[in-house]
Order: sequence, then structure tokens, then C-alpha cells
Amino acid sequence: MATQTILVIEDEAEIREGIRILLGGDEYTILEAANGNEALEQFSDAIDLVILDIMMPGMSGLRVCEEIRKTSTVPILFLTAKAQESDKLMGLTAGGDDYLTKPFSYAELMGRVKALLRRWSVYRGRGQTGEAGHGEYLEMSGVKIARERNEVWVRGRQVSLTEIEYHILLLLMRSPTRTFTVQNIYESVWDEPYTYASNGTVMVHIRNLRVKIEENSHDPKLIQTSWGKDTASYV
Repeated sequence: MATQTILVIEDEAEIREGIRILLGGDEYTILEAANGNEALEQFSDAIDLVILDIMMPGMSGLRVCEEIRKTSTVPILFLTAKAQESDKLMGLTAGGDDYLTKPFSYAELMGRVKALLRRWSVYRGRGQTGEAGHGEYLEMSGVKIARERNEVWVRGRQVSLTEIEYHILLLLMRSPTRTFTVQNIYESVWDEPYTYASNGTVMVHIRNLRVKIEENSHDPKLIQTSWGKDTASYV
């Protein structure tokens, strides 16, 4: 199996070193950047995962994420020193897939990294993007989605989704009209136990997904939610 490449963007050298030591032993190739400009210079299609600090001098992690999202759906794991829910949701709104609050444990880091890389490898796969004849598709209500890789068309126009957005949409479209609880969605897509704090995470990703696939995200017709009951469905 080819070595996967992780770009660590963090202004604190000690944290970069710690991540390099923790992940280097698992046969990942680790690239490092101390600031946003350096990170964007290093970024390429060869990167399989970005670990990105939100609070950095100069270009913030949020801005770096927005720039990466202009050209790539690579998984982005945010690191944040703030535990407030609003700070975490800002990262997800900017295009991040998941987040870790500092200080974090080896188990927490590895769990997030392996989950994100597993989804990236299984559902996208190097060399498969753009092969329109490869695999099978689901199509309904003007949306067409590949079952085995991150390719989505909305009313004939291809759209770019993050891996998390893709997995949520695929889950909902596989069982149209079924009502999924937020817990169902989180445990199916993130593949880890649900906690109440996960509600906001799921909500932000669905909000981002609506912006990309709905004709009017303020009056959605495809993804129906009831946040009082914490449910979502594709109709």
C-alpha cells in the first residue's frame, strides 16, 4: 500500500514535532508548514490529509482552509486551542471535516486521522476521479451521485463536496424519505460514538451541503431537517 502524505500546518514547532513523531511511526509521510503562505506553497494533489491549526499569526487557518477548498476536497482536520462550540463550528463552516481540541491524546489524534484517511482512500481513490464510466450512480430529484467515489452532479453541473458532505449525501440518498437522527448520521459517517456535542457538527455540514445542492439553501427542497427532533431526510 502506498504511503499516505499528511501536511501539518502549525506555527508552534513543538506541536509539529509531536505530531510528526506520533504519526511518523505509522508510515505516513509528514510534511510541515509553519504558516499559511508556506502551507499553500507546499500543497498539492499528492496530499492525502491536512492537519491545520485555526489560530496562526498572519494568514489564519480558516483562510488557509478556504484557499485549499477552492481546488481540493482533501480531508482537513482542524486543531483548536478553544473548546467553545462556536469556534469549532467556524472551522467546519470554512470547509473543515473534523476538529481536535488542544491538548489532545495520541488515541484522539490517531482515531481522527485514520477515519479521515480511510474515507478518502475507499471512496475516492487515486486515479479514479473523472472516470465517468466507472462505478454505479444514484440519481434522484436532479442530483446524481457516484456510489464509490466523491463525484456529484446537481442539475447536470458537477459540484465539489468535501468527503464528509459526500458521505452524508450518499447516506441520505441511499434511503430516500427515511428519517435519520443526528446520531444515525454521525455514527454512520464519522464511524465513532455519538455525543450530544456532535449535533452542531452534523448541522454545519448539512448546512454547507444545502448551499451546494439546493436551488435555494434558505428554502431547501431536497434535504429536510427537523432540528428540534434532530432528524434529517432526503426527499
